[in-house]
Amino acid sequence: MRQELLSLPKGLAEEVSKNLVMVARLIDEDPEQAYAYSRIALRLASRVAAVREAAGFAAYATQKYSEALAEFRAAKRMTGSVELWPVMADCERGLGRPERALAMAGEPEVQKLDKAGQVEMRLVAAGARRDQGQLEAAIVTLQSPELASNAVQPWTARLRYAYADALLAAGRDDEAREWFGKALEADKDGATDASDRLAELDGVEFVDAADLSDDEDQDGTANLVDDEDDADEDEDPAEVAAAERATDVTEYYDEDDEEYEPLEQSAADADVRGDKA
Repeated sequence: MRQELLSLPKGLAEEVSKNLVMVARLIDEDPEQAYAYSRIALRLASRVAAVREAAGFAAYATQKYSEALAEFRAAKRMTGSVELWPVMADCERGLGRPERALAMAGEPEVQKLDKAGQVEMRLVAAGARRDQGQLEAAIVTLQSPELASNAVQPWTARLRYAYADALLAAGRDDEAREWFGKALEADKDGATDASDRLAELDGVEFVDAADLSDDEDQDGTANLVDDEDDADEDEDPAEVAAAERATDVTEYYDEDDEEYEPLEQSAADADVRGDKA
């Protein structure tokens, strides 16, 4: 990429480079914003293959598959590289054309891919089989020396995960559980949700700690209210009435008010005070 940008005037190269850096930084966290930066870079330097490739991945991340495919094709024409072949085939899947993705899986370009690219192409082909409802064919497509190998490569977790997911879709739950476990063993970077899928198969339900805290707070409040209600039930109605009247007298009594006259003591009040004495 650096070599390609050197073909641009210095100021323009710096501006394009800044936008490409933002694309790389945001494409996972904020694909739409990354796409916006890619359009700026594309407007500034559309004849640079690295810019077309970045624009393609940004469009792909936002599911603009037709636009992504056009950018990838342009980058391929400029460089002559087949590196983007698998993602181009996946764009065909995104456009609802799995048959074209399968056709691409059989093209000579696949043989020119490195090992990672060939595994990626196998994943795309298996996905295309599933798009067509051919679950068993998808399972067979994923069965390969790379899947059987005990060595852990950058693609191992995703390959095992795709195989487990296909097995599960075919109703082969026990085998799926085994392969989800193998995917988890290889997934050091948390690229898949294999642990969640395993828990789901085992019937384990995770509870959000925040939700649990809220429930406890609600329970505690309810208990306090219940306790207060129980305490109110134990009180003598006559005592309560007398206490309320006494409060009224205290609250509104004004020593400077010449017109103030104390309330007459009711029979209930007298009985209560007598009992207390």
